Amino acid sequence: MLTGAGISAESGLATFRDADGLWEGHHPEDVATPEAFDADPALVQRFYDERRRALPRVQPNAAHRALARLEETLGDDLFLVTQNIDDLHERGGSTRVHHMHGSLVTAWCVACDRRTPWSGDLLDQPPCPGCGTSALRPDVVWFGEMPYGMDDIHRALFGCELFVSIGTSGVVYPAAGFVDYALAGGSRTLELNLERAANSDFHEHRQGPASELVPRWVDEVLAG
Repeated sequence: MLTGAGISAESGLATFRDADGLWEGHHPEDVATPEAFDADPALVQRFYDERRRALPRVQPNAAHRALARLEETLGDDLFLVTQNIDDLHERGGSTRVHHMHGSLVTAWCVACDRRTPWSGDLLDQPPCPGCGTSALRPDVVWFGEMPYGMDDIHRALFGCELFVSIGTSGVVYPAAGFVDYALAGGSRTLELNLERAANSDFHEHRQGPASELVPRWVDEVLAG
């Protein structure tokens, strides 16, 4: 299962990318690349600090809570991958969430490679709890970096019975190609989205808000 920005947007969490391609008023190359961080670390830290401070102002919605109910029944048979870097799945009750693009609520020390739960700012260069250096950066996958756990994701895609995509645009790779891997492995595929994604090679499409579609679909699965 893959979730994207659409599921979080219904909680009132603004997506990074605007219609004109800007990320909250910034060009992606200015705030979401290793080169941007090297050139202006204060700008990049401030950008993600603001995103992190916004998280407590939004709450999980019915779609997040429904997926947590599904996990309670399926356990390890549900492999939930999200492109989102917020913590709404976890706050909605899910405990097995694979954040392929990292998470706003952890910080990564590039000196000792430790990842630490984090709720405060990073702009003031706090020390790493592990090694004490001021080498913390957002634990977020930037353009040019490899998403987390791709080997595990590929194994799950080739081995799953049903691949479900929820609230994704179908234009950001490698996630946009997941449906093709699932199809190659013989999986059934289902899209739950406001409108058909760019990669519309799904067996079934259901269109509407995730907060309505996902609980309805989960009820069907649990009843059947």
